Amino acid sequence: MRSAAGFKTADLRACGGMHICIPYATKGKYMKNGLIQIYTGNGKGKTTAAIGLAIRAAGAGLKVAFYQFLKGGEFPVSEEKTLNSLENIDYIRFDETTPLFDKKISVENLAGQVQRDLEIVSNDILTGAYDLVILDELTHLVNFNLADEKQIFKMLDSKPEGMEIIITGRAASKGLLKLAGLVTEMKEVKHPFKKGIKARKGIDF
Repeated sequence: MRSAAGFKTADLRACGGMHICIPYATKGKYMKNGLIQIYTGNGKGKTTAAIGLAIRAAGAGLKVAFYQFLKGGEFPVSEEKTLNSLENIDYIRFDETTPLFDKKISVENLAGQVQRDLEIVSNDILTGAYDLVILDELTHLVNFNLADEKQIFKMLDSKPEGMEIIITGRAASKGLLKLAGLVTEMKEVKHPFKKGIKARKGIDF
């Protein structure tokens, strides 16, 4: 069982009324130079790259937090089962629905949910409990006006020096690109969807 912050309940100590708890596990090992990485662009592979990095880091004994924004509701994510089964990875899929797939969603209500979820992420970053933090689809929080870019910058600036942060999502802003130490743009050259081939479970989601 996981808490709202993604920790297993057994790992938590008394919070004294605080919303966010620090796990019993020792704080992150930390790399000497933790960077901010961004995987953006209109091509496939952004989340896939982040999943691969999470598995690699966990295999090296690093502590990983994997947060997914705007993929809640009935949005299927096959990686959830695997990431939840791996030691050293705390996987948290927030109960948020993307406006891309749900045209009837209240953007105002969604923005409120996003703010609550960002508070969880911000506090988890401040605990220093993780070596690698993945923020899947973070760029869309700014693109859909669900979060202010300055708020995102403040959260990223609060990370410990040795913590690595991975950001995914289309149309990363110039401000985010400037802040990053590594940027990869996935460019669509061919996509089977344009030939009428629908997304395939286990490959595309």
